Amino acid sequence: MNTKLTFAQKVSRLRTRLRDKEWRRFGTLLLVGKGTALALLLVAMAFINPSLLGLGAYAADPVLKGNDIVNPLNTVWTLLAAFLVFGMQVGFTMLEAGFCRSRETVNVLMECVVDTCLCGLLFYAWGFAFMFSHGNGFIGMNWFFLQGAPATYEGTGVAFLAVWLFQFAFADTCSTITSGAMIGRTAWIGDLLYSLCVSGFIYPIIGHWTWGPDGFLATMGAKDTFLPWVGTSFHDFAGSTVVHSIGGFVALAGSIVLGPRLGRKFKRDGGGPMLPHDLTIAVSGGLLLWFGWYGFNPGSTLSAMDMVGIGRVAANTTLAACAGGLTAMFAAWIPNRKWDVSFTTNGFLAGLVAITCPCYWVSPTGAVLLGAIAGVIVYAGVELLEYLRIDDPIGAVPVHGLCGIWGTLSLGLFASGEFGATGNFGPDNSAPLKGLFYGGGTQILVAQFIGSAITVVATFAISLVVMYALNSLKLLRVSREGELEGLDLHEHGISAYPEYVISSFVTPASMQLTRDPR
Repeated sequence: MNTKLTFAQKVSRLRTRLRDKEWRRFGTLLLVGKGTALALLLVAMAFINPSLLGLGAYAADPVLKGNDIVNPLNTVWTLLAAFLVFGMQVGFTMLEAGFCRSRETVNVLMECVVDTCLCGLLFYAWGFAFMFSHGNGFIGMNWFFLQGAPATYEGTGVAFLAVWLFQFAFADTCSTITSGAMIGRTAWIGDLLYSLCVSGFIYPIIGHWTWGPDGFLATMGAKDTFLPWVGTSFHDFAGSTVVHSIGGFVALAGSIVLGPRLGRKFKRDGGGPMLPHDLTIAVSGGLLLWFGWYGFNPGSTLSAMDMVGIGRVAANTTLAACAGGLTAMFAAWIPNRKWDVSFTTNGFLAGLVAITCPCYWVSPTGAVLLGAIAGVIVYAGVELLEYLRIDDPIGAVPVHGLCGIWGTLSLGLFASGEFGATGNFGPDNSAPLKGLFYGGGTQILVAQFIGSAITVVATFAISLVVMYALNSLKLLRVSREGELEGLDLHEHGISAYPEYVISSFVTPASMQLTRDPR
């Protein structure tokens, strides 16, 4: 059994070992090795960071303001979300190209690509400044050409340019929504001009009212602000109104001013919708949009630290889309006795649009219910436009315009009273939103109605003026000859399908009918 040596015994043992020549050599090598390693470590520290050894001169600590401190995790999260939202442009391009006729496919591709490029430069020059900078209740008046911007945006802790990129992707989405309803009869110069108006002025200025730091709808209900008697501000978490209703009602104005495509015969006149040329592309595009929505809605937290909120928003987004797709499918089956894939696709898109506003504040059950109602609304909206003889080839107005309104109002009904606001380091549920169905009364519903109505009416009125002005200058609608030839050949000089020429005058040989020689 080992016994512990006393200090005197250890000293005696050391003396005995020092008389041994081999042991002395081993001890010397051990001490020299450890001393050398320690010296090398100190030299390395002196080169890498002299201040650790007290060798450097200390500068005064910088004075950091709140907006100078970048939260790296939240910035990366915002950038990833921005990439997902930008990817929705692929979905929009495929959806619109699939639902249009084959002879206007290149026109759709060009419109989506060029609109993205135009929107990026406009949002850099003044769009972001109009929408997200401080100014007054109607328009922002700082950061033009992104000059004079702080390190982070407001109190988010997210790097300023990361927020710019995220919001550019939103702006691009709004303008692309508009083009879907105007397919097949809009001149290319008209495309460019109305896109400039939407991305450069209509979307950022009207969007400032809700999302600007001092927008009058964002501050509504407080003392000495717009409508203080309301008692609460207008809420739109990810853009049912700001993005989708604006885009949808610009599209409605464009459809009305343009009129229907040549040869479009409506149901009440004994006709029906013109058939899409590639439903495979259209449905695939719709599913890509669904995927991109996981950046659109959860990314609007601008905070990876609000992990519970991100999960809830993503789950609500999924459930609303599922419910909307199924109810639209059954709504279309009842009168037609056919399982319509186009209505099903627009149904889940309607659910996604509707949940975009209330996604942070509703429970999963609420998401299912409001998404299901959106699926019915989109079917009814398509039939309403058909009855009114308004030609909307992809259903942009019902999906984005009408379901954007419904999603905004649904917050006042389905807000569960559990959730307040997202935050840099977690949620702040000290002031939760509670809707009518959860005992919260009508206060939020009233605020939502006022905000939605003001945004929709202003958007529609301004858009009508813009569209009528362009049309009066004969810049909006393509000539009759150009429409009959097909926009791809007339405006762009090429077909999307190089194996053969698609126009109103030429039919591919493989599609020609042969007469019976008898």
